[in-house]
Amino acid sequence: MVTLKIFFWTALFIVFYTYIGYGILLYLIVYLKRLFKGKPVKAVLPSYSDLPAVTLMICAYNEQDIVKMKMRNTRGLDYPKEKLKVMWVTDGSNDSTNELLQAYDEVTIAFKPERMGKTAALNHGISLVDTEIVVMTDANTILNASAIKEIVRAFANPKVACVAGEKRVMARHEGETAAEGEGMYWKYESTLKSLDSELFSTMGAAGELCAIRTSLYEDMPSDTLLDDFIMSMRLVDKGYKTAYVPDAYAMEYGSADMTEESKRKRRIAAGGLQSIARLLPMLNPLHHPIATFQYISHRVLRWSITPFALISLIPLNAALVMLKAGTVYTVIWIFQILFYLAAFCGWYLTNKGHKTKFLSVPYYFLFMNINIFKGISYLKSHRSSGTWEKARRS
Repeated sequence: MVTLKIFFWTALFIVFYTYIGYGILLYLIVYLKRLFKGKPVKAVLPSYSDLPAVTLMICAYNEQDIVKMKMRNTRGLDYPKEKLKVMWVTDGSNDSTNELLQAYDEVTIAFKPERMGKTAALNHGISLVDTEIVVMTDANTILNASAIKEIVRAFANPKVACVAGEKRVMARHEGETAAEGEGMYWKYESTLKSLDSELFSTMGAAGELCAIRTSLYEDMPSDTLLDDFIMSMRLVDKGYKTAYVPDAYAMEYGSADMTEESKRKRRIAAGGLQSIARLLPMLNPLHHPIATFQYISHRVLRWSITPFALISLIPLNAALVMLKAGTVYTVIWIFQILFYLAAFCGWYLTNKGHKTKFLSVPYYFLFMNINIFKGISYLKSHRSSGTWEKARRS
């Protein structure tokens, strides 16, 4: 029974620490840092004449339906037009994307007929960039007008090699579980990213909006699934920082439904496992102690150990209850039953088309962890390919 208890409490601690404990600990550490060093001061934006030239790069595959929307948004960005170059990388596109883009004089089209995936397109595009800074964004996102200026402001710190903007998820209609669940997840993620950045560095950038110093970019294998994450973490491994800038944000609609959202989560989970294997030096605490602590706590546990710990709590807890190990195990067992019942109700009501804002929290949490296991199969089937099926947005 002692061994069962050790395994149970270890698994419970891992789950708690991964999703709640790390956030609490991170907040306390940052709070103490502020007491001694004060809050970080926002850098002064360079004068108009000193603003650097920037390339806004959009990797797109068959995006004919949103070219006009994206270009309207791009033209509305508050940055000197003569210093903002716009590049669309459309490798493999066989619809009307390239033809539509030819109507915009400011756009450079980088195109190859082969579709080799997002990472190959990224390698291709950045090889053509001749500006100091390259800002990457997705075709289906809307950037706030001051996004480029806020990103440039963050690069005033020479230790910053990458800047991560904020991702904001919108729902077209109230009650869209996929969009609302993803939105709540990203709100929590944004808080952690901000605290991570203040402690040392944000653990990874999101491809919806991120930027790097062009000279520091290194080509990645074309089968890389999380190109944005690998790209930014390589720079952290070199001793640089990824700054999180919530004042630069990208807005997009959430997945059309949970089936479409599952496509995203499977790919992200597979990419996370792939990233752990390709960023092995980041697991060495003697290399960059603080970054390793953040990386393991915020990323590695979620993508590897924690989902297994979560599942193991069910049989371990059941065994301890049957062995009459104590009241505390019975209470925890009841809470587990209530949690999974709430998740099931969230799933059932979602499938029936009902609004489930409260129940979407346990449902989406369980949904994310289930897709970690699906991600293992996804990684095996996409071992040599960087292409993936896009999830339909709402």
